[in-house]
Amino acid sequence: MTDPSTLELFAETFLEVLTFLVLLSGLMGLMIPVFPGLTVMWLGTLVYAIIMALVGKMWWAGWLIFVIITLLMIGGNIVDNIIIAKHMRDKDIPWSSIILSFIAGIVVSLFFTPLIGMIASPIGLFLAEWRRLKDKHLALDNTTAWMTGWGWSFLARFGIGIVMILFWALWAWVG
Repeated sequence: MTDPSTLELFAETFLEVLTFLVLLSGLMGLMIPVFPGLTVMWLGTLVYAIIMALVGKMWWAGWLIFVIITLLMIGGNIVDNIIIAKHMRDKDIPWSSIILSFIAGIVVSLFFTPLIGMIASPIGLFLAEWRRLKDKHLALDNTTAWMTGWGWSFLARFGIGIVMILFWALWAWVG
């Protein structure tokens, strides 16, 4: 017969490893422009919090850290849109070109892989802008602005994702 404390330790370790893998998946998913990596990471911590509360191991500091993780997720998703929108609006890129770019990325991702979808999205923007502006160099400048905005946005979200993991680690392993 297995000792109940050993079983409890195994279950808690399994939950922590699974949560950590979800957090890493969300973090790596941030490389894909249409993947809600921060939200996936937050959902992982939400499930962790619920399970810990159900087994009576959730304490006030754990809830406080969960609130901080929630605020980081919300802030990261807002910052993402602000950074990309600022770079695009500086170049007066119309919403029609932006939407076409995202549709190209999503559709190609569905039929191939998200990595190929990442390439299709800027190509879609370039083609839409080339058609609109009738100038290949201006279209390339606008595409570069979008990619620069995405790059800065990725760095901001990735940094926020790392901080979310650090807060969760503090919660799970120190608390």
